[in-house]
Amino acid sequence: MRASDAVRGQVRRSGYRRLSHGLYLPLLDGARADEEQLRDLAAWCLVLPEDAVFTHVTAAYLHDWWLPKLPRFVPVFAAMDLHSNRPRRAGLICSRLDRAADTEMVRGLPVDACPEVLLRAARDLAVLDLVPMVDSALRKGDATRAGLDQICATGRPGVRQLRLASSLADPRSESAWESILRLFHHVIEIDVVPQKQMFDDAGRFVARVDLWVTGTPFVHEYDGGEHERAPRRTIDLRRGRGLNDLGITRRGYVADDLLNHPLAVLQEMDRELDRPHRPARLARWRRWVAESSYSDAGRRRLQNRWLRRTTGIADWSVPA
Repeated sequence: MRASDAVRGQVRRSGYRRLSHGLYLPLLDGARADEEQLRDLAAWCLVLPEDAVFTHVTAAYLHDWWLPKLPRFVPVFAAMDLHSNRPRRAGLICSRLDRAADTEMVRGLPVDACPEVLLRAARDLAVLDLVPMVDSALRKGDATRAGLDQICATGRPGVRQLRLASSLADPRSESAWESILRLFHHVIEIDVVPQKQMFDDAGRFVARVDLWVTGTPFVHEYDGGEHERAPRRTIDLRRGRGLNDLGITRRGYVADDLLNHPLAVLQEMDRELDRPHRPARLARWRRWVAESSYSDAGRRRLQNRWLRRTTGIADWSVPA
């Protein structure tokens, strides 16, 4: 796909917006944010080689995978052949490939193969950022276990992080925060089953729950903002009554619980399961949160890393 209305190499002041050095797009009144983003990516194709593909979080966005809480400045990520011309533009990070790109067309734009996209993202993203992305790629069928296993068997940069994320991934998750809630249970050593279907004694379906605590009458779910809206609230109340009739206790959690008050959540779950309370179980969780884009420090780390690379070429044809 090429941007038919983008202008390259000529200064435009009135009626245009500057995308990068020598790259302009005409203003479009009433355009949605997603539409503008696609126009931007199509315009970037004008300064990329013909064999270039989008990768990293840029390709993840095009695939509509679950993205982490990215910093304000997010460059466009592309990859190209070893011998192609190397564009240098602010806001663009180009990586060199030691192979021919396995190009797929997604929303009219060229992207690298899904395992390669995830591997590229794994070089920058933390565990809490990467696992939901892998979950969504598997859930949509864009990536497969076999493809991930194949790339994780190599010794390329980012493999260790992707291997860990792949081992923790589960395509049954229905949202990024459900994935993060599942990871919290993994860290504090509570076995859960995602998307468990509940039936009454007559075999009638009652509800499908986010996480069933294995072997217990407890279910844990992530309650996003949509649960506060009137239509969804009505459904949730009816569903909750059905679970109560089965003798099942439902507990809902939000992002603030997991990021800022994990000790309180751990205490509640320990009491619920009648097991000894051990705050040391949270050590790895606190480290994962601190490293991720869900902390200020994690977003600054990403921002600084990308700013250092935004005008250069990262050559991944040799070990990092």
